[in-house]
Amino acid sequence: MCCCGLVENCEELNEMGGCVIFSGGGGGGGGGGGEGSKGDKSSLMVLSQAKMILWMTRGMTTLLIWICVVQLLTVGEVWGPRLLKTWPSCYTPPQSNLHASSLMESRVFLPPKRAYKNNGYLMVSCNGGLNQMRGAICDMVAVARYLNVTLIVPELDKSSFWADPSDFEDIFDVDHFIKSLRDEVRILKELPPRLKRRVELGKFHSLAPISWSDISYYHHQILPLIRRYKVVHLNRTDARLANNGLPLEIQKLRCRVNFSGLRFTSQIEELGRKVVNILRKNGPFLVLHLRYEMDMLAFSGCTQGCNGDEIEELTRMRYAYPWWKEKEIDSDFKRKEGLCPMTPEETALILRALSIDRRIQIYIAAGEIYGGERRMASLATEFPNLVRKEMLLDRMELGFFQNHSSQMAALDYYVSLESDIFVPTYDGNMARVVEGHRRYLGFKKTIRFDRKVLIDLIDRYNEGLLSWDEFSNTVKEVHADRMGRPTRRVTISDRPKEEEYFYANPYECLES
Repeated sequence: MCCCGLVENCEELNEMGGCVIFSGGGGGGGGGGGEGSKGDKSSLMVLSQAKMILWMTRGMTTLLIWICVVQLLTVGEVWGPRLLKTWPSCYTPPQSNLHASSLMESRVFLPPKRAYKNNGYLMVSCNGGLNQMRGAICDMVAVARYLNVTLIVPELDKSSFWADPSDFEDIFDVDHFIKSLRDEVRILKELPPRLKRRVELGKFHSLAPISWSDISYYHHQILPLIRRYKVVHLNRTDARLANNGLPLEIQKLRCRVNFSGLRFTSQIEELGRKVVNILRKNGPFLVLHLRYEMDMLAFSGCTQGCNGDEIEELTRMRYAYPWWKEKEIDSDFKRKEGLCPMTPEETALILRALSIDRRIQIYIAAGEIYGGERRMASLATEFPNLVRKEMLLDRMELGFFQNHSSQMAALDYYVSLESDIFVPTYDGNMARVVEGHRRYLGFKKTIRFDRKVLIDLIDRYNEGLLSWDEFSNTVKEVHADRMGRPTRRVTISDRPKEEEYFYANPYECLES
């Protein structure tokens, strides 16, 4: 009798090893018990062999499958991750979200890759705080485009005063940065293996480019080095490209990188949106970039309103950093020249003189204010709705950003762009870059203090030489044209360092 009812030819199946034949035992009185016993034993042996063959087949099949998977994952550095991404995750989002995300992906159109003869590779190490590095990144993309070289994703400063360990991809969406600019310049996350090995062996050239250089400097001085060494490393890139006198296409590319290519990570943007939404529920808000932190005061030597112990502490800090070149500083002289950040007390007076509604929410975009509540008392009295990110977000939400000053600065940058009014008390890098970005977003109101004029007015008012109305009216007149409106950038051909910063007023890229 055949065990496989679907096939009639038992002999054929037996040869294939796929059918078991049971013999004897059937009707008719024939064969004795001995023959039946032998038939049963033979049948059991055949059955056990078939089971063994079945288990061995399953085992070999499973082993072969795992070998194939391992080969895919180990051999395919490119295909392995793609394969993993197609496997379902433990969490399956709602169908509506899946549909929405697929629609968004289908609407993303990457620019075509630009084809050009690659002259070599450019490595960049940025220096300074977040916004100083931001400007440098924009400049270096423009330089790479002009020289027809491949740019390696810039390295961020980890050794400055802030000692922030953040990498580029911790602050900016690195994939968006690479893909959105691919029609202009080829950008890689790291050098190809062969060149990476050369760099490890020290076979490359490193230098700090000359500050405020025209683009021709890079063509005549840097490009020959790249062609010779294949890899050139620029180790200080702040303010290394001129504000003015550059081709229009270079200026527009700097804008494109700044306003489009450099997008913050989703974590930073999501938290920024949350802060903005919380503020918006309570009405309009003003962002005050109160640059009155310890490092700023130590570096500038500005000690207005500080007590003796604080002045001594700031002086010790200034001498502790050898790359801060200026050591002996006359604080009163610098203040009168408008070279100091406005104090919290002075800021309160000026905002009141500008008739800022005292009920408005004021978001403090800054680190810890030096002197704490004592120095913030007058500002809090005049404008009681002072808020900080620490007041709007819980510790868990901010925990990810702790000890990462650049990521904290990125969060403040995002909120500053969205504010109804932006007021910086010092013209540092964040103040200038945010001002330029707000111009790009439609000339949003930004009040730029004329500190030299304001200090004189404040002193005269405090001495009783001006009435409140005279003081307030003069402050408003001085700042009537300092609200972020369209204007040509100030140029000083023989003193490029004193010119108006390109990123504060990139008028070549703006529609007025």
